[in-house]
Amino acid sequence: MCALLPIDAALDAVLAAVQPLPGEAVRLVEAYGRAAAEDIVSREQVPSFDNSAMDGFAVAGDDLVLGRTRFRVSVEIPAGRYVAEPVEPGAAAKIMTGAPLPPGVDTVVPVELVRQEGDDVVVAEPVARGAHVRRAGEDVAVGDTVLPSGTRLGPAEVGLLASIGVDPVVVTRRPSVAILATGSELVAGGAPLAPGQIRNSNSYTAYGQVAAAGGAPVLLGIARDDLAETRRLVAEALEHDVVMTSGGVSVGEFDFVKQVQEELGVERRFWGVATKPGKPLAFGVRGRALVFGVPGNPVASMVSFELYIRPALLAMQGRRDIYRPYVVASSIEAVTPTKERTEARRCRLERRGEGWAFTTTGPQGSGILRSMALAQGLAFVPAGHPGSAAGEAFLVQLLEGSSEERPPYP
Repeated sequence: MCALLPIDAALDAVLAAVQPLPGEAVRLVEAYGRAAAEDIVSREQVPSFDNSAMDGFAVAGDDLVLGRTRFRVSVEIPAGRYVAEPVEPGAAAKIMTGAPLPPGVDTVVPVELVRQEGDDVVVAEPVARGAHVRRAGEDVAVGDTVLPSGTRLGPAEVGLLASIGVDPVVVTRRPSVAILATGSELVAGGAPLAPGQIRNSNSYTAYGQVAAAGGAPVLLGIARDDLAETRRLVAEALEHDVVMTSGGVSVGEFDFVKQVQEELGVERRFWGVATKPGKPLAFGVRGRALVFGVPGNPVASMVSFELYIRPALLAMQGRRDIYRPYVVASSIEAVTPTKERTEARRCRLERRGEGWAFTTTGPQGSGILRSMALAQGLAFVPAGHPGSAAGEAFLVQLLEGSSEERPPYP
């Protein structure tokens, strides 16, 4: 068997094989969670005109500087109404929030700072020249690059695009990810279990992980331990951008995935990583398709996705924030030794003073899916660690969020 790759080397091999996907135009309301496929440059300024930031009275700042406090109200301007006639010196425009300032005025006195005396208003407190006015272009100027290529479009980003009239928007196509579970022992959904059978949870965790990473998951079902059936389903899977098979990549007599992939022209880049869980991870390519074979144990499958497949999916979309955030945290409990592989232990975090501390989520077997359901992060204990008392600090990769900085894996 080939030497096991450390995390960084395996991740480098995966990312080196990534080819960005093309862009497509979608309606703005369909762009949430997608990545911009090109730099988005504004053709408009925001705001498009000087407008009031408060309900109040628009006056000339020069009048205030000269000490005038009484103004005759000459016009009323609700939001959406444009007044072209200048406001004369000594006069004020009653103005609503968002309404455009007419010529002749440059300052808004909030309504709570004036008192009304007939047709006049009296300014009761000093107001600086230019106060409470939103200037044209103060948010976005014409020619500004408002979002660089690769930016994930969340609510604020989509709102920003709406504010400059970008609809539709060009986003990177979602990578299509074929998800295939293998093994005759698997049972789909809520079907009754016969003796020796287990439920197929991996396809469901993979579906959620792919969707959360911006991919388009496609469930291909279960490939039984039959060479012909495995070949048929893997061939179908290879029509997608990414293939993710779970199980069938170990050394069992009925593990056909590697054989079938080779027959179908998949070039294997590596098989085996020095992590626990997730050792028998296989990765290869066929054309532009990335082909991952993750272990069948559910935690190993999820951890393999987090470390290798998620970054690849984000990179295919042109994203720069392809990694998970991380912290350095002290163990609240004694740390058991490791052997020849770095161990990713599922954990929960808590604040301890100005730093972080973690505790594992109970038994850490690769088949204990509850350990992932309870986890907020993965604590990496280096290979060959002799074990230690509570208090030693380790890298903890979070299971939420995105970052442009790769965690410094041991």
